[in-house]
Amino acid sequence: MITLHGIKNCDTMKKARAWLDARGVAYAFHDYKTQGIAPATLAAWVQELGWEALLNRAGTTFRKLPDAEKQGLDATRAMALMLAQPSMIKRPVLDLGPRRLVGFSPEAYAKALG
Repeated sequence: MITLHGIKNCDTMKKARAWLDARGVAYAFHDYKTQGIAPATLAAWVQELGWEALLNRAGTTFRKLPDAEKQGLDATRAMALMLAQPSMIKRPVLDLGPRRLVGFSPEAYAKALG
């Protein structure tokens, strides 16, 4: 089963959902803003993709952090931030089972699901 992880009202999420729906791709939706994210799941993503790929530094939640919390980030500190405030996780994360895609690109989705 394919799972699309993200936040319901995010514009990029809407594009990803529309793309999947238009192609009849069945998927479950996991809203990590309301449902949270399991520490083990996030740890597995960090191991697979790297925390840098998952931490949404461009988002409002990250930008509002005090500068001291943004300095000297490593995997442990980044994971703690993402677990405390899941809206700091880039979105969407498309879980295909054996691998994940971060962000939305029609080309990457077509290649992965083609």
